[in-house]
Amino acid sequence: MQVLLAGATGAIGRPLIRALVANGHSVSAIVRSPAAHPLVRELGAEPITADVLDRDGLLGALDGVRADAVVHQATALRSAKPQRRIPADDPTGLLRTVGTAHLLAAAEVVGARRFLTQSLILGYGYHDHGERPLTERDRFGVYDGGVADEVVRACVDGEQQVFAAAGVDGIALRYGLFYGPGAFSDLFAGLMRKHVPVGPLGPGGVNSWVHVADAAAATVAALEHGTPGRAYNIADDTPITWREFFTEVSRSHGTPRPIRLPAWAIRLAVPYLGALMADTSMRISSALAHDALGWRPQYSSVAEGLAAG
Repeated sequence: MQVLLAGATGAIGRPLIRALVANGHSVSAIVRSPAAHPLVRELGAEPITADVLDRDGLLGALDGVRADAVVHQATALRSAKPQRRIPADDPTGLLRTVGTAHLLAAAEVVGARRFLTQSLILGYGYHDHGERPLTERDRFGVYDGGVADEVVRACVDGEQQVFAAAGVDGIALRYGLFYGPGAFSDLFAGLMRKHVPVGPLGPGGVNSWVHVADAAAATVAALEHGTPGRAYNIADDTPITWREFFTEVSRSHGTPRPIRLPAWAIRLAVPYLGALMADTSMRISSALAHDALGWRPQYSSVAEGLAAG
């Protein structure tokens, strides 16, 4: 297929280009700056300069471009800073809402009939889901009036737009938390080297993770085999606590031991991180992706993925 990719230089975008090219697909990669063109070409894609949030500029840049599928992986996570509350105009939230609308218009311009969008398991809601693994049959879009509702809302909005769009086969990928090169493991390793507190005392909540290379492989599998109108959970086989995550990051990156704070202090200083790390526990089942897409993670756990370098 000819694939139009947004978010090409992000943590998942880079391994995704390699995985798409390795499977025989051709990639046109949307980047905001010409400075990214050499990297994109090195990865094996052809760059197109455009801003996903600038509808007219995006559609103009795609004049004459043809594609079979659009893959939306655009986020602003690399530039994100800890904040007390996720605002309605959060850049990543806008990319999931406004950006999705613009890319759906782009799909019409380039003639794409297939559309994959990045969603997150956090859309299931920021609370303790208990011991039972969550499947795609569980309610997606649980709000509690808390500091993280905008994250949930943006995930739900992006999915609903894709499923409702006329003329495209829409698929949503509900990824676990990303780790690996350029993802959260690198971010927290940098903070630990600076002796910045990174998490709560005690184990913290349980969450499900996915290595960026495994996320890329799952995306290719969904592009080739996914059922239109369906969402797929994409996570590894081993949910872990935040204490276990920080221990593995410290071990693999050779950082000082993580500094942790009481959960109440995190909730007071950065309520969003308190909601994520102390109040949220979710164990995710990716059985549907295993069975329907033929995908299984190369790294079954964070410990295995980080040990592989």
